[in-house]
Amino acid sequence: MIFSVYFGGFVRHSARVDLTPYRSFLTELAERSGDFIRPHFANPALTVETKADASPVTIADRGAEELLRQLIAKKFPTHGIIGEELGNERADAPFVWVLDPIDGTKSFISGVPLFGTLIALLHEGQPVLGCIHQPILRQLMIGDGTTTTLNGRPVRCRPTTRLADATVLTSDPLNLAKYQNGPACDRLLAAAKLVRTWGDCYGYLLVASGHADVMCDPIMNPWDIAALVPVIRGAGGVISDWRGGAAYPAESTLAAATPELHAAALAVLSAR
Repeated sequence: MIFSVYFGGFVRHSARVDLTPYRSFLTELAERSGDFIRPHFANPALTVETKADASPVTIADRGAEELLRQLIAKKFPTHGIIGEELGNERADAPFVWVLDPIDGTKSFISGVPLFGTLIALLHEGQPVLGCIHQPILRQLMIGDGTTTTLNGRPVRCRPTTRLADATVLTSDPLNLAKYQNGPACDRLLAAAKLVRTWGDCYGYLLVASGHADVMCDPIMNPWDIAALVPVIRGAGGVISDWRGGAAYPAESTLAAATPELHAAALAVLSAR
């Protein structure tokens, strides 16, 4: 298989790699981490700590990432790892796993199942395989940039081309003006048919499965983004940063169901 790696307005084809063994292992990683996370969800005894950046963290976050690292080290000891909670190992290796054990911890600690585990595989610095796993709803979405499946069934973005017909999602509406052009963000939301905060990685699952049309996050980290790229592209969608640049690495994310809709959202966000 030849991977198409996007850099701004052009495409570079990376080396031919058989993803079959990695796909099956990705499923194992999702299932094993989900088994660890599930008992902690909506558990009144769960302790919530605050990290240095003021974001919450729990034993479910740290324990799930530790488990994933152990499984990866045993199966592929030469691969690198980038993780939200426990740092980087061999981040310059040809193959690197990128882990966000609970993307949407604020929802998780609130007993809301709009969170998920993000796992991606980078090859030569670009994401070629990724999953969004929602362990409570038992939804596993896997994408490779060409195809995306939800619980083994192929899914596609819906063919929405106009903002006036679109459902637009974001994780936290307060972050839009905090990190990006506030008036432009307001115009984007005003132009949409429907706006909801079904956010974090679950918003991208909704876009890729044809239940929403645009998902935008004004501030992102590598572990937030890597898995989303092959998932959205595999479902026929378009993903970039807020200026239309490379989706990975990036500090913001804009995903849309069609090229026309993505261009329309970019035009609104870039207007002054």
